[in-house]
Amino acid sequence: MQSHPNVRAVREALDAAGARDGSGRPSEIRLLPSAAHTAAAAAEALGVTVGAIANSLVFAADDAPLLVLTSGAHRVDTAGLAASLGVTRLRRATPEFVRQHTGQVIGGVAPLGHPAPLRTLVDAALAGYDEVWAAGGVPQAVFPTTYAELLRITAGTPTEVA
Repeated sequence: MQSHPNVRAVREALDAAGARDGSGRPSEIRLLPSAAHTAAAAAEALGVTVGAIANSLVFAADDAPLLVLTSGAHRVDTAGLAASLGVTRLRRATPEFVRQHTGQVIGGVAPLGHPAPLRTLVDAALAGYDEVWAAGGVPQAVFPTTYAELLRITAGTPTEVA
């Protein structure tokens, strides 16, 4: 799985960004024993609270891709988010749209390593955790990081999403 093209792309993006985990060490992609398609499943496999999972959700914002990295403990308030962004339509992206813009599948979408950078919002609630976990390009891969690092490596915007 470490040799999967998506995992390699995420690894290369992490290295290029100089990404660090909560202890200041370089972020390393880890493989879970089985695929974790939900924040709850990832949290259980890692032995962390679900809120420390940076859930990668792709939306179509007036048909443009938008990546929202939200705490696994939250649901995105799409109406409120659409209003704050000034978009007329914000909807969950189809699997095809997600793959087209990220090169990855739902359940494994990483915050980076996409064919082109995506506009990214990062849930401010993730700041409450010393270390957060994000997907590594496939549903079985994850990596540790921090809220500040997510903002930095994605050029994301801190946002209240719930």
